[in-house]
Amino acid sequence: MKLYIIGAGPGAPDLITVRGAELLAAADAIFYTDSLVSEELIERYRKPEAEVFHTAGMHLEQMVAMMADKVRQGRLVVRVHTGDPSIYGAMLEQIALLKGEGIEVEIVPGVSSAFAAAASVQAELTVPELTQTVIFTRAEGRTPVPPREKLQELAQHHCTLVLFLSATLAKKVSAALLDADWSGDTPVAVVYKATWPDEVVIRSTVATLAEDMRRYGVTKHAIILAGWALDLHIHGQGYRSKLYDRTFTHGYRKGEA
Repeated sequence: MKLYIIGAGPGAPDLITVRGAELLAAADAIFYTDSLVSEELIERYRKPEAEVFHTAGMHLEQMVAMMADKVRQGRLVVRVHTGDPSIYGAMLEQIALLKGEGIEVEIVPGVSSAFAAAASVQAELTVPELTQTVIFTRAEGRTPVPPREKLQELAQHHCTLVLFLSATLAKKVSAALLDADWSGDTPVAVVYKATWPDEVVIRSTVATLAEDMRRYGVTKHAIILAGWALDLHIHGQGYRSKLYDRTFTHGYRKGEA
């Protein structure tokens, strides 16, 4: 007995993986969070006779019981998660209960909204000689974070930050970065519903983040990218990698003198 957890990608129906799309097309029962996953994606790939269950209004035990029941009936069951399920996907608790029911789980990765947001603003998050580290985290709200993972502590690294689930906490984000000695003019990009038809990109700074997000009315479904890799003018600043440097020798090419 097996259930498939599929990463749906960030929103655009054609950004699901081939494997995910094939499983979705073969599924007899589809469970997805209708507040996060595109209905267009489900309708594009599902077969007409497949049962579709909206899970936004379900609690964990209710949802798992229904999925387990369909698996035991011999149905091909998929659970569709937004983005990639390994990042803030709340899949661990589902897997724990499913394993308790004797049901095997296979995970199909997806395109994270973090990378969709970076693509929308044409940002390379790891720029040679500027920043080589990316931290994926969230600001502390109703869900606490471990003491060593407070945003101000992580920001001490002064690398690229990608913040999930933090759109309502813009003031707290700015304060944490300023307390970590970030300059107020450090670039920030906010991408609301990356790859969806109503995507919105906000170019901001650490100092003006809360004000800019309030002006656009963005309070959810947004990724916040912060750091100098997000500089709007970075493409003209001459950063280059060693990989394509004509003087750099590696296993596939001898550098020119």
